[in-house]
Amino acid sequence: MDPQTLAQQIVPFLTPFLPYLLKVGEKAAEEAGKKLGGDAWERAKTLWGKLRPGVEAKPAAKEAAQDAAAAPDDADARAALRHQLKKLLAEDPTLAADLTRLWEEAQAAGVNVNVTAGGERSVAIGGSVSGSTIITGDRNVTQQGKYNIQIDRASGLAIGDNASVEQSDDE
Repeated sequence: MDPQTLAQQIVPFLTPFLPYLLKVGEKAAEEAGKKLGGDAWERAKTLWGKLRPGVEAKPAAKEAAQDAAAAPDDADARAALRHQLKKLLAEDPTLAADLTRLWEEAQAAGVNVNVTAGGERSVAIGGSVSGSTIITGDRNVTQQGKYNIQIDRASGLAIGDNASVEQSDDE
């Protein structure tokens, strides 16, 4: 797996665990991490164990990890961490290969990837989606087919080719 793809996949998984991973070894951090998910916590510790020496050796990567741990919902913090990990993995093909193997093992074991949608009317997808329309917001209108209409209130309405409305004078 190339460094960019690997970084894109592991950062969302690791981010919720980072506050605890940065304090691995402290009893309280271990207990809190376990509550996030038994097998997922163990996988996160294993992945971070491989990444940590490289991250610790690079001030920018260390700062990015600390920022993401402090603000896991901050897209900019996650992007900075993703960028730093991509650089780290590109510089160290052995590390990239080890992490690829560990990540593929975690996925094969069914470890759930943590997906977080932040903000009002957000959408998060932890797998893949195809043939779907995802819409958020208020008063959105989508069109599927020939006619695109929005009706709040109507009377005497006809829609379609050769459609007509016949109203009687009795009203």
